[in-house]
Amino acid sequence: MKIDLQQIKELLGIVSSTDVTELTIEFGDQKITVKKTSAAHHTHLEVAPLATRSPAQVVHHEVAPRPAAAPAPVEAPPKADPVPAEDNGHAGSVAITSPMVGTFYGAPSPTASNFVKVGDKINVGQTVCIIEAMKLMNDLPSEVAGKIVKICVDSGTTVEYGQTLFLVDPKG
Repeated sequence: MKIDLQQIKELLGIVSSTDVTELTIEFGDQKITVKKTSAAHHTHLEVAPLATRSPAQVVHHEVAPRPAAAPAPVEAPPKADPVPAEDNGHAGSVAITSPMVGTFYGAPSPTASNFVKVGDKINVGQTVCIIEAMKLMNDLPSEVAGKIVKICVDSGTTVEYGQTLFLVDPKG
């Protein structure tokens, strides 16, 4: 199996923009290890066939981040702020936003019911959806209690960092 260059670029981008310091993925007979090696967040990539893992045969690449394109660190999801009434018709609502780029799933499996639906009351820490990034499923807990007034994306949709996923009425 051949490793796709686009997949490597996505992997480097995800590791560079998170607190992960090392990630290893195996593709058939090849292994990729991505490591952050300094405070400047240089990312180190090693690619080697699994059958021959000796250090002499490992290919090393140092990838320095591009200063103009450096994403904000993903230490915590963006804080939920009230959404202006003119933007969505839900005055005083609080947005639950995506903490990462990935695929939004409203349910734990295709045959299961959604974690939440419009009108549901939610609590802080309650899982409201899953965001899949690089085949890793990440539960998204709510940072606000209240009533779901709007679900802004469809299941299976690609979402961006900071994109509004839900609107919650904290008084609901």
